[in-house]
Order: sequence, then C-alpha cells, then structure tokens
Amino acid sequence: TGRRGVNAIVERSFGDRELVRTKGYYLPGLAAGGVQWQDRFGNIDHPGVSQTELSFLAAVPDRIRGCLQQFTAAHPEVFSEDEANRYIQVSVLDNIASPSANLNLMHQTLGDRVDLYIELQKRTLDLMEDLLVDASERGLEDSFFLHLAPNLGRDRAGKELVRWASDRDSGTTDIQFMLRGAVKEAGVLALLNRYYYQRQGQFPLGEQFSARQAPHDLSELLELVLDNFDPAVMPVMVGVGDTINSSVVVEQGQKVARRGGSDRNFLQLIQEIGRKFDTGNVVTYIDSSGGELKNRKPVKVDRSRPERAVAIEGPGDPLDDAEPLRIDMVFAGGHREDISMFRAAAQQRAKTV
Repeated sequence: TGRRGVNAIVERSFGDRELVRTKGYYLPGLAAGGVQWQDRFGNIDHPGVSQTELSFLAAVPDRIRGCLQQFTAAHPEVFSEDEANRYIQVSVLDNIASPSANLNLMHQTLGDRVDLYIELQKRTLDLMEDLLVDASERGLEDSFFLHLAPNLGRDRAGKELVRWASDRDSGTTDIQFMLRGAVKEAGVLALLNRYYYQRQGQFPLGEQFSARQAPHDLSELLELVLDNFDPAVMPVMVGVGDTINSSVVVEQGQKVARRGGSDRNFLQLIQEIGRKFDTGNVVTYIDSSGGELKNRKPVKVDRSRPERAVAIEGPGDPLDDAEPLRIDMVFAGGHREDISMFRAAAQQRAKTV
C-alpha cells in the first residue's frame, strides 16, 4: 500500500488525522525499499534522493492513468466508463517514492480473457520502459529501475524478468517505478545502521549512509554487515514477507529454478545474518492472498493434529529442491492470523516488562 496507504489506515482507525499527528500515532520506519523514512508524527524524509528525482516521480502516476485509460477505452465491450474510472483509481498507486500500477483488479475483471490481460501487461511495461528512457534523456539515467511482482528472478544484467499471465496464473500484477538502490534488502542495512546508533551512539556505516549506497549483491550486503556491525549488539530480527515464488523449468534437458518474489532477497539476508551472528533470526511467510490471487500459490497445511498444524507445501515450486530460503513460520490464515499472534506476543511482553 505504500506509506500513504498505511497512514490512511491509521487515520481511519482513530477517525481524526490531527489527533494521529499530534499524539504521534503513525507507524515509524521505512518504506519504498528503504529510501523513505517516517517518524511517528508523520514527518517524511528521503535520504539519498534528489529533488529532481522526486519531481520526476511525481509525474509518473498521471502517465500510468493515461495508459490505463487508453486501454479501457479501446475495449468498451469489457469496461463501461464508470467501471473503467473506478478500476483505474484503484490500479494507480500514487506513492511518493514508488509510483506503481497494480493490475489485480483488472485481471479479475477480464476473467478468462488472458489475451487481453497480457496486452495490458505489455502496454503497462512498455510505458514504464518509456519512462526510463525519458528519465535518461533528462540526465537521470542511473536513477530508476522497474520492480516487477511477482517476477521470474533477474537476468545477468540484474533486470527483473516479467512473468506473463497464463490460463492458471495472473503473472506479474505489480509494476513499480522505483529509485535505483531502493530494495528491501538494502533497507535492512539502513535499519541496522540506525539501530546501532540508538544503542551505541555511532553509525557503523556512517551518519549519511542510505539504502541507495548499499551494494546490490546479496553476498556483498552480508559481507558489509559482517565487517561493520558488532556481534554483541546484533538484535534478533523477524522477517515478514508475503511475496515469494519459484518455478522449475527444463532448459536443454536440465532442471532450472526461476526464483523471484519481492520479499525473497531481504528475507534471505535476514536468514543469513542470523546464521552468521547466531542470533536465531526468524523468517515468516504470510499467505495473504488465501488462494485468491492466481500468481501466488497457497500454502498447504496438514491439520490432522489440531495442536500442531504443519505446513507441508510452501509458496515455491515443490520441485525446487535447492531452494536457499528456509521459512521458519507460516501464517496460512493470512494477515488476521499474524495480527492475532502479534497481539498475543505484545500482551505477554507487557506482563514481563
């Protein structure tokens, strides 16, 4: 939902935006892959991001709306004018640092018209590629990248691979125009850098460090943590994700695993930090779609023993026997189950503090 979406949820829950701001009820933390920070009073900062980049991003939502309007207008047999306006409003995510197109509702509306949905995927992706060209022509050639969710991993150049729809799979539904370097695994380092400052009074990676300065390679990120962070202060981290996938295909007679999902790399980094520092980090997966979204495989759970339900098949391909990411805990009941557990843990902690 982005930071704006989360803030709106908080404001609705209290029914008074000014009360939320003055009392500091906003959720502090980071968004947009680690380049958007917010304190509990709703003050937002974008370390490492220029005003020129923010100005370019501000124009992206209107370009996405224009693309979707052209598509819906070309297919009046599917979309009435009122429906088209409503779907476009929901599909354009006007996030400050990561404007995006979310095509889930469009996919549901098109139903079994896979050909039309693939056309929509292509049109939206072409628009985003055009935006990258426009940015380059304005001197911002190294500023942005496209994040596709779900995807089929990355090619050798680091570009994320689109997952085209099929009869059984909606494929890539989220196409996000993001700041280069703004990825969740880099955000882990930005969080740790601030955490250590709170505990030790100094920033292990420097006060001016931002997620955009972090290396892109997972092994290099881990090496940076090992070289700069005191093991005695390293906290236990719980990584929570709901977008992990893998697909096993046969290429030239060999089995090849295509691994993707926007949460994969940051969860794997948390996993590896826990192993290296022996902190017992926990990787959790929330089955947030409950099988509703066709591009996410629902988790299978063995409930034959009510006192101890066991996940017997995760969100990845069961043929991917070399999967490096190991999930420790699964919330097969979705976000409500996660919230229930979180509340119970908070209540238990309150009793012992």
